[in-house]
Amino acid sequence: MSHQSFTIAVIPGDGIGPEIISAAITVLQQAASRDEFSLKMIEVEAGAAAYQKYNNALPPESMAACRQASAIFKGPTGLPHVRLPDGTEAGVLGGKFRNGLDLYVNLRPIKLYPNVPTALANRQPGDIDWVMVRENTEGLYASRGNGIVANTGQAATDTLMITRLGSERIVRYAFAEARRRNKKKRVACVDKSNVLRSFAFFRGIFKEIAAEYPDIETDFLYVDAAAQALVLEPDRFDVMVTENLFGDILSDLGGATVGGIGVCAGANIGRDHAYFEPIHGSAPALAGKGVANPLSAILAAKMMLDYLGRPDSAAKIERAVEQALLSKAIVLNPDGSAQSGTQAIAEAVCRNIF
Repeated sequence: MSHQSFTIAVIPGDGIGPEIISAAITVLQQAASRDEFSLKMIEVEAGAAAYQKYNNALPPESMAACRQASAIFKGPTGLPHVRLPDGTEAGVLGGKFRNGLDLYVNLRPIKLYPNVPTALANRQPGDIDWVMVRENTEGLYASRGNGIVANTGQAATDTLMITRLGSERIVRYAFAEARRRNKKKRVACVDKSNVLRSFAFFRGIFKEIAAEYPDIETDFLYVDAAAQALVLEPDRFDVMVTENLFGDILSDLGGATVGGIGVCAGANIGRDHAYFEPIHGSAPALAGKGVANPLSAILAAKMMLDYLGRPDSAAKIERAVEQALLSKAIVLNPDGSAQSGTQAIAEAVCRNIF
């Protein structure tokens, strides 16, 4: 392959964000050096710090830089004390990017890695390896910023929106992902179609699309049953597709089964743009202590290389993470923090990239 160059818009984030993103960039640059491609990193101001400085968590100049980049690499943003007048966090960027760039897929792999303690008894690496395909632009979160509170102060409402376009494209993505993974080749539709018409509508569209993929097995669960199954039979799952809010909740539950969301990464993908991030928060209490676990950011970097068409480089990063965990060059504390420190994890992964 001829030499390639990619421009990456980097949002360091708030709290521990700058530390873990720096560690992940060290790993990215090592992979690029090994495989002879280049990454031009452009730092972009966004998040709670940007809101405090500009009264805007995503200034127009920052959004423009993100639109022009090959991909966006984002640290966790938001700080608990930095709030909008309506009481919600001011530094959160998800809605701004997902809707502003039409990033309709939220992809969250849930995988148990070697020597990462799990809360589930008798589960080993290989037992839990599935991916959440979460619709990212509608569902209940389509009501973000548009909820109505009655003048009496006695009631409030948010509207759940599910469209045919949104459902068709996310379901097709889920089936394509099952083919790409080529593992169990099963897609589980998770909804609440026994109660709500919107979810019955979603399930009906899922069944229509499933007919186009006769090689892929289908599974159907109500969201409450899915929550139980993720704990009792996680090996049942390969690809799960669901509405925005359900996907948000269930992917964190899945994270708890593989050692916590500190080892989980996320991708937000649309037709023309994508951003990649650790799915956990900014953990300001850990900021500056050098103990934040960067594995989620490193695995997000791996996902970004997949998106950029460098699957071999992405696979090298994941194998390096697995080898560093197997050899116990990386050890995580019970609270998920890095026993040897943030930068030491990056160095351990880099030593295993070849």
